[in-house]
Amino acid sequence: MVPLRRLLIVRSAGELPYPEGTACAEVLRATTAAETGGRWIFIGLAVGAIVKLAIGAIVLIPSTLAMHLPVLPKAEVALEIAPALLAVGYILGYRQSSILVSGSLLSAIVLTPLIALVGAGLPAPMFPEMKLPIAAMSAGQIWSRYVRYIGAGAVAAAGLVAVARALPTMWTSFAAVVRGLRRSELGGAPAPSPAMARTDRDVPAWVVLIVPIAVVITLIAVPNLLAGDMPFGPRLIAALGVAIFGVCFVVVSSRIVGLIGVSSNPTSAMTLVTLLGVSVVFVALGWRDPSARAAILTVGTVVCIAASKAGDISQDLKTGYLVGATPARQQLGQFIGAAFACWAIAGTVLLLGKAFTFGSPELPAPQATLMKTVIEGVLAGSLPWGLVGSGAALSICALIAGLPGLSFAVGIYLPLGTLAPVFVGGIVRRVVEARREGKVPESDSGVLAASGMIAGEGLAGVLIAFLIAAGTKWTGLREALAPIHFAAKDFTHLRGASAVTLGIAVVLVVCVLLFRAGRAASTSS
Repeated sequence: MVPLRRLLIVRSAGELPYPEGTACAEVLRATTAAETGGRWIFIGLAVGAIVKLAIGAIVLIPSTLAMHLPVLPKAEVALEIAPALLAVGYILGYRQSSILVSGSLLSAIVLTPLIALVGAGLPAPMFPEMKLPIAAMSAGQIWSRYVRYIGAGAVAAAGLVAVARALPTMWTSFAAVVRGLRRSELGGAPAPSPAMARTDRDVPAWVVLIVPIAVVITLIAVPNLLAGDMPFGPRLIAALGVAIFGVCFVVVSSRIVGLIGVSSNPTSAMTLVTLLGVSVVFVALGWRDPSARAAILTVGTVVCIAASKAGDISQDLKTGYLVGATPARQQLGQFIGAAFACWAIAGTVLLLGKAFTFGSPELPAPQATLMKTVIEGVLAGSLPWGLVGSGAALSICALIAGLPGLSFAVGIYLPLGTLAPVFVGGIVRRVVEARREGKVPESDSGVLAASGMIAGEGLAGVLIAFLIAAGTKWTGLREALAPIHFAAKDFTHLRGASAVTLGIAVVLVVCVLLFRAGRAASTSS
């Protein structure tokens, strides 16, 4: 990510808004400048937290509103009640959010009904589903068992195109890193050039080059690190897979989060592509035993974390770019944070797995199940390559039509319920900008309110997760929360028309709040 900072964060500032990064910058500006618009941050913070607690903790209403469409079989439209997603749409704007939702609409009201029509008369399951015939499957099951593979293929193709486009810049960046490393070896670490602005300095070149190489060498050299006592050959292939796919998807992830934010980053799709690629190589070399499956999964894990961290670091660097921070110090802070956070995250995941069991109704882990299916499918020769190839073709068609292929592909992969509120937020932004009549305020209170919603919902989500984890250890806490059905699955206090009415009212209130905040900015300007 470091060598690509200038390309993605600086040169592409107009193309890649980085919603969370921009939101954090607006928050910092408002608080440090003591602007009156800063109050919108706290209003948004309260709204985001209250809605998240009401839906995620108290389970007052369902988190998603869904409706089946007539005529089209298995067609379903949905809307997730999430202020953070509405806020992301407001930050992204109308164009990006409309491209995203167009891909999702293609999945929900075109691909899913087509698959339902094709399989309506089939008495037996259609591959890759092995249990239910299509006629007995719900829209969500069809999306999970068929459309998701199409979306993964679309993201893979668009991601490869994005990597190909970035290759010249990547090559130039890495060449500069190597040149800087050579200069350091010959004459010691040079002092920063006076001509180089403080806000344009990255960590030293040797750090950028040595650290990834050390990771790859460690994976190759340590026998039991990947998957037990593996021979040198499989370890070498697995380590090369980490290097190749890691570099590619760091670029892809950094670009995607610049468009749709970290919360909607399709990291699982990138992991699926990694698993596909490494699995194919292992099959070609005849490695199909259980240790091969474990090694493939380890490669996918490393790449998944790299892609996820790339998205997070990109948002941080965007914030720093907007407020005038020193990139090198930010990057050093990320190194320190990653070194400590990994232990806390691993402990939390192990705790949740011990408490609920992965794959259970309380912790279904659908992406993990899909990845397991992909690995076993490739090694056994039973992966639905036709669906994956169809998704790749759709992505190429979008590129030919002039659409941003990656945005459209992400829309195909993500469910409509997730992207519908993003589109609604984009519409609100469009209305606000139309009322401004071309005037651009110095500080957008709408973005401040959106920032608060994202932060408030995130903090409330952390609180809910902490209480769930604590309840697994302390029986008294679990019994105290039981009467309100705390974070219960398949239960809501309100159902039917009352739940739908309240859900729509919540969405409308959030939209009105974003509109008023945006209008406040234009009025003050």
